[in-house]
Amino acid sequence: MLGNLQSFLKQLSDDIEKQTLIKITLGNRRIKSSDLKNVFIKPVLIKNIPKLSFVYRYPTKDITSNFPAKESIFLIEKLLQDEFYNADIFTTENNFHFAFQKNNIAKIVSKGPSLKSTANALQHDKEKIRIIQASNAGYLKELGVTTAEGIVKKEKQDKYKQINRYVEIIDGIIKDLQFNESLQVVDMGSGKGYLTFALYDYLVNKLHRDAAVTGIELREELVTKCNNIARAAGYNQLVFKSGTIENAVLSNTDILIALHACDTATDEAIFSGIKVNAKIIICAPCCHKQIRKQMAPENELKSITKHGILLERQAEITTDAIRALLLEAHAYKTRVFEFIATEHTPKNVLIVGVKQDKPLHPTQFFLEKVVGLKLLFGIQSHYLETLIDRL
Repeated sequence: MLGNLQSFLKQLSDDIEKQTLIKITLGNRRIKSSDLKNVFIKPVLIKNIPKLSFVYRYPTKDITSNFPAKESIFLIEKLLQDEFYNADIFTTENNFHFAFQKNNIAKIVSKGPSLKSTANALQHDKEKIRIIQASNAGYLKELGVTTAEGIVKKEKQDKYKQINRYVEIIDGIIKDLQFNESLQVVDMGSGKGYLTFALYDYLVNKLHRDAAVTGIELREELVTKCNNIARAAGYNQLVFKSGTIENAVLSNTDILIALHACDTATDEAIFSGIKVNAKIIICAPCCHKQIRKQMAPENELKSITKHGILLERQAEITTDAIRALLLEAHAYKTRVFEFIATEHTPKNVLIVGVKQDKPLHPTQFFLEKVVGLKLLFGIQSHYLETLIDRL
């Protein structure tokens, strides 16, 4: 086994040194329940230094890391020993298939090349093709994201990535869902409007949908500014209104969005979506204060909650877990996942609920889970739960 694995790694090392390597694919998980589905590897140039780029593929995200060749060989060896049974090397000269079989016996199969390298194969720093292209989105200039020439400003690169990641997530959520001819979207707490404009642009100009998008924002100056930009862009069905999440009156809402609504404002937004039977509810919570003030467990969890930073993080997890359970109780298939990497924004958790014809389990099943969590952490009430009790 070790002999064949070392032979495979030697072949890989030679291909890297000869610059004939095109890509490597690791697959066939050893642990079927593992969230790591595949690893895709290719040679890149970063500031003219050759490296291997590893893309770790998970169900809801990809994580990319770049390593020197020697370190890459070590990582691939470890991945094949711990995570995957199979690996494929694609080079300009040959393809090599490596597989662990029964009794952990390794086998290598070689055959002719199936891919051709291109002149730009190692160009890593070229601009990624994004759904929202900076050069074609005039509103990004008015919002301060791009220059007059449509180039993303250096200090706005993270915001631009966040905008596109947001639209990619929306695309993945709605692509298989059926809506009425006219799509009604409400963005609660739209702020400066970066994501609201991008969503409208995507729905109308990329998907060619008849969509009406309303942004609700408390600050009058932002409402006025965003409405002026929308009119100048010809976005006739994009409207910003002054108001709070708590007092917003909704009807006929297909998609309800609330990103970075502070503390219980997220609960107000979710409640509004449930109340109008929105098909999709999307929230990125912020400032989890309500549960944190109550948490006083009378069990081993005291060891966690006595530390301020751990109490804060546990309160965030528990608050959002209860939100997800309450959405499930109202027939929303719910996912909680990372919105964008923490180096771009610390507020990076997204809760997405998609309305189902019927819940996965009876409502009581989820409500009992909520009761269990509250008892475990000594919580008296969750704000979303109190709102729902008023229905």
